[in-house]
Amino acid sequence: MIHVYTGPTLGSGEPVLCTPQVRVHPPARHGDLLDAAIEEGDTVVVIDGAYHQTPALRHKEILAALARGVHMYGAASIGALRAAELAPYGMTGIGRVYRAYASGEIEGDDEVAVGQEPGGEYARLTWPLVNLREVLRYAVAEHILDTHQAAELVKEWHAVYYAQRTSAAVRSVCQRVGARAFERWLMARLAADQYFGDVKRTDAIEAVTAARTAPPHQQPSTTAADCWSTAYSRRWASFFSVCHTSEGVLPTGMRLSYQRLFDPAFPAVWLAWLEHLSRHPGPESADEGMPLVSRLLRVAPAAATLPAHLIFRPEPDLSDRATRALLLTRETPADRAAITRYLEANQTARTQAGHCYEAISTEAARHTLLRLWDTSPDTVADHAAACGYRTPQQALDELKQFMTGLLLDQNRRHQAVPR
Repeated sequence: MIHVYTGPTLGSGEPVLCTPQVRVHPPARHGDLLDAAIEEGDTVVVIDGAYHQTPALRHKEILAALARGVHMYGAASIGALRAAELAPYGMTGIGRVYRAYASGEIEGDDEVAVGQEPGGEYARLTWPLVNLREVLRYAVAEHILDTHQAAELVKEWHAVYYAQRTSAAVRSVCQRVGARAFERWLMARLAADQYFGDVKRTDAIEAVTAARTAPPHQQPSTTAADCWSTAYSRRWASFFSVCHTSEGVLPTGMRLSYQRLFDPAFPAVWLAWLEHLSRHPGPESADEGMPLVSRLLRVAPAAATLPAHLIFRPEPDLSDRATRALLLTRETPADRAAITRYLEANQTARTQAGHCYEAISTEAARHTLLRLWDTSPDTVADHAAACGYRTPQQALDELKQFMTGLLLDQNRRHQAVPR
């Protein structure tokens, strides 16, 4: 599968994207490449990315994808920028914008940045500098401008904030510096060809075509020797981990939270996972594997008398398939259906009433948690630890995302009782 992340540069209806082997995604954001649907042997083409109102695609996400055998192409926009930065590690850059970044001819993010139309179409509202440089190159070749005038226009356009570099702003600069003949020439060329000077679009089409036509032996190499794993990248992987189920796309973290909170037998599941982790500590650990009781004795002789969950409180890596399988071993279709209902309830409450579950009071969550676990304030900390929580507050924060749906379920049951 070829995953293409694009928006204002290439519309989803572009012929080069209309093939069963291509899956079109919106502009890439932080977390997108951590999707388990992007598998080893797949190809990712990064063209556009979101970066202003949301965290941008991070370098270590790309390195992690390369490490697990995903072929990475970048072109045109943030893809060209990331490819220039990560080419030594296996990312392949395509096109003139990439080569300009790689050579140092251009440097700034605003060379490719554009304002985007809100909604799902991502239409371009402003001019990127790389496209303006391209039309100036044609203008100089056709003797509409000389090189000095072209350099002056670039300087003036560069001074305009990227989100305000509209067509009106471009024309206003032309008028201010006395380049009216160029302005008229540019408007005429755009009237004849709406894509005139759009080097970003040309590069994007070239990149997708390269990804589609590259034989396996010509696909970009990866540098999988170093998985670039850090505490931050593992936390990102867990946070963005999702699972494609028959009930829809569900966040893996929410599925684990549901088991921790609603399955009375989950402490045994957590203990089994601790045992597995003790025997298989992972490649980043220099420690050897051993049974959990041996590890307890190694910590301190007296530790063997304490429950393992009070000594070891690791954070699960939910991007790891074995970890997911062990911690979700008791999950049922009914559990996933309940999570789907609760997600819908949260969305409905947010859009119709402006209610967000994060605003639920901690006291209400605490009262609900004590009832769910059939425990008391004196023992709730131990129960939370037995379920893998580091603190009871962590359990309360996770419970809040289910409380709107729980209330709706309670109301439905109440209405269903015969009177």
